[in-house]
Amino acid sequence: MYAKRLDNLPPYLFAQIDKLKAQKRAEGVDVIDLGVGDPDLPTPKHIVDSLCEAARDPATHHYPDYTGMIEYREAVSEWYKRRFNVSFDAKTEVLALIGSKEGIAHVPEAFVNPGDYVLATDPGYPVYKTSTLFSEGILHEMPLKEENDYLPELDKIPADVLKKAKLMFFGYPNNPTSATAPISFFEEVVEFAKENNIVAVHDNAYSEIAFDGYKAPSFMEVDGAKEVGMEMHSLSKTYNMTGWRLGMAVGGEELIAGLGRVKTNVDSGAFDAIQRAGITALTSSQQCVADACNIYQKRRDTLVSGLRSLGFDVRSPKATFYVWMKVNNSMKFAEKMLNEAGIVVTPGVGFGKNGDGYVRFAITRDVERINEAIERMRGLEF
Repeated sequence: MYAKRLDNLPPYLFAQIDKLKAQKRAEGVDVIDLGVGDPDLPTPKHIVDSLCEAARDPATHHYPDYTGMIEYREAVSEWYKRRFNVSFDAKTEVLALIGSKEGIAHVPEAFVNPGDYVLATDPGYPVYKTSTLFSEGILHEMPLKEENDYLPELDKIPADVLKKAKLMFFGYPNNPTSATAPISFFEEVVEFAKENNIVAVHDNAYSEIAFDGYKAPSFMEVDGAKEVGMEMHSLSKTYNMTGWRLGMAVGGEELIAGLGRVKTNVDSGAFDAIQRAGITALTSSQQCVADACNIYQKRRDTLVSGLRSLGFDVRSPKATFYVWMKVNNSMKFAEKMLNEAGIVVTPGVGFGKNGDGYVRFAITRDVERINEAIERMRGLEF
């Protein structure tokens, strides 16, 4: 009945977690969900008001432009200039996405032929793997190891793989490890991509969720990045807009055009009213982002200090709303947390084989619930 490609497609991790959560709640368990990275904070009011106003305008009720409203793409270009001091031509170097996940899912279709290799960080966002499978490419995992600060060792990739590699997925601040990357690593990627004729795709969805004064760089800040790659970004995490499905791809004209050709054949673009709200988000005061980061920072401190009080050795992340923690067995730890304490955490192995031995906590619940989770953990034997 199903196409053969589905045989190689793993169950989507977060759909499985949702099923387990629902089962526990049906049993009457008060579940504390520290699993999926979905902000609990509401979308800021001025963005919601902008959507409501735009949705009442009949002009937004028709098919949108496939590449995105020019006004939205101009807002993206202006935001990148203010935030990262990088200039993009809004007409040719910016593309509206229905969330960055959609862009990541579609980009291999533009650049990968059956049998080509796709390089992807492991552990990594699960869509890196599934998009490769749908394009009939071959995934080559680049291990992220704690001893290397969760940066891939590009010089360890076999020559026979590089010869057939067409695309590389990576992302910092990183999901799931919460690691950050110095600009020197991005410079290394640009040279690596040039030497091997690889399209470098940087997943930068978490750049604005940062703490302690840290400001994450963009891959596109590096000289030559436009020629070899693109960056996927999203309004989901920055403005608590996960359900709105709005993002952007920026990069060199030829590469953006390749992704755009795929999109024009498979979707009809993002709803114009949502794009207008996106313009409001990008062009108005960013105080709402700073306020959210302050809240996440307090939650991070609460969780990290609580886990350390239980004897766990855990790093305090500089960015993302995730805490990545080493455990003996990721699946067993996650099952124990859910079954014995009613706490959802994400097993690291769900992000790839190199994530085994770790779990990911999401600080998307308030301090009170995080403290309650720590107290429930005190009664467990690990």
